[in-house]
Amino acid sequence: MPKTVLLEDLTWTELRDQIQAGKTTIIIPIGGTEQSGPDVAVGKHNARAKALSQLIAQGLGNALVAPVIAYVPEGGYAPPTSHMRFPGTITVTDDTFEKTLESAANSFKVHGFSHIVFLGDHGGYQADIKRVVARLNKAWSGTAAKAFVPPEYYGASSDGYAQLLRQHGYRDNEIGTHAGLADTSLQLAVAPHMVRQDRLHNDLKLGAADGVYGGDPHRATAELGQMGVELIVAQTIQAIKRDTAGR
Repeated sequence: MPKTVLLEDLTWTELRDQIQAGKTTIIIPIGGTEQSGPDVAVGKHNARAKALSQLIAQGLGNALVAPVIAYVPEGGYAPPTSHMRFPGTITVTDDTFEKTLESAANSFKVHGFSHIVFLGDHGGYQADIKRVVARLNKAWSGTAAKAFVPPEYYGASSDGYAQLLRQHGYRDNEIGTHAGLADTSLQLAVAPHMVRQDRLHNDLKLGAADGVYGGDPHRATAELGQMGVELIVAQTIQAIKRDTAGR
């Protein structure tokens, strides 16, 4: 049997056998394709959601990871708003996004997964995921299946990680909320090829016009990012174990 937790790397018979053997938790990583300033590639959230979900699934031991959902709400296109003002961002409507999540979850339920866990790496669609989970659990009432969106995943990757960086002496105007020190450090830890490291150490001050919000990525390092990775993975594993206990 292959040593992978990625559903897309398994054959259907391997998958059937793993589900029958107790791998009944499926993690659906949700990324997004959006600008992340001039130094980080637009697939940031997709790479991060996949890497973190793999570590979480390996830690759980009874979980597999679905393909990343990379098409998410990112603003309007007539006129362009939010990240859509920058080339490379892809947006879909909230309705399309929510129906995609529901369809994926129902597909996994059909095949015997009983715990369907959504992990969203981007802040803009957290409310959409909660709506989907509520609808699924209402529809699945009386069945063995249940949907989850543990708030610890996004909480640890945003506020929790920012707090950790503050404890190590970094300032809020460095940490930032998008494409600053926190975001860039996490990316250096999980997918360094997506960060333009030669540009990180110049003296240019980046701001909202560049797609960097409230932070400064210049002192970002993979070591700082690894602290964030460990925090996110540990807290999410703990939350999923808690939510699925006895089910």
